[in-house]
Amino acid sequence: MIIALVNQKGGVGKTTTCINLAAYLAVKNKKTLLIDLDAQANASSGLGYEKKIIKRSLYHVLTGECDLNDIIKRTDRKNLFLCPGNIDLSASELSLANEDQREYLLKQKLQGIKEEYDYILIDCPPSLGLLTVNALVASDRLIIPIQAEYYALEGVSMLMESYMRVKQSLNSDLEILGVLMTMVDTRTQLSKQVSEEVRKHFNNKVFKTVIPRNVRLSEAPGFGESIYEYDKHSKGARAYLALAKEVISRT
Repeated sequence: MIIALVNQKGGVGKTTTCINLAAYLAVKNKKTLLIDLDAQANASSGLGYEKKIIKRSLYHVLTGECDLNDIIKRTDRKNLFLCPGNIDLSASELSLANEDQREYLLKQKLQGIKEEYDYILIDCPPSLGLLTVNALVASDRLIIPIQAEYYALEGVSMLMESYMRVKQSLNSDLEILGVLMTMVDTRTQLSKQVSEEVRKHFNNKVFKTVIPRNVRLSEAPGFGESIYEYDKHSKGARAYLALAKEVISRT
């Protein structure tokens, strides 16, 4: 199962979700590959790989300079593997613009390895450019993280238009696995109002699990650890464990 985490709006907890969902799927004995498709490479550093020492990323796979298996790295967690990102990914739009069937490049590269993993999670860049389109074409399902703040649904209509275009013309099997509410503060009226608005908009596509605002979640990437390693008893850890269980049950 290949799942892309997509939202062109930055700061919605997409990378945090990718890291911690991957970690808890691994905890549940699911062999999991996290693909860092973002030039900022925060998912890579969040799993303990310093950006400056990552010489080859998915960019070099997409341009044919190396094979996917050449760059996949083991992490400290059993069952969890990383395909790292680096700044070179920022050149993808220009480098791949003239490639034949450029929207299918990632799908083609994943064909040879997808059966080796129970889950492949793709951390998409905060845009709807060529890399994100490649992720949508390569994926079976989407998870859309939405922050519980003002303007939460801003830009979501554009994302849904992109999703429908890809589904109609490039990947008819693509479905939305779920919409995830992140950075939820249940003490505030605002979080409640935004959550209600999102549930009204997406109905049963919204995950029952919500990700709370939690300082431990913010601290963990600075130590190159998932929340499971950093503080598995925190509220954030319990939420991502619940999300992993819900993802498994939905798939």
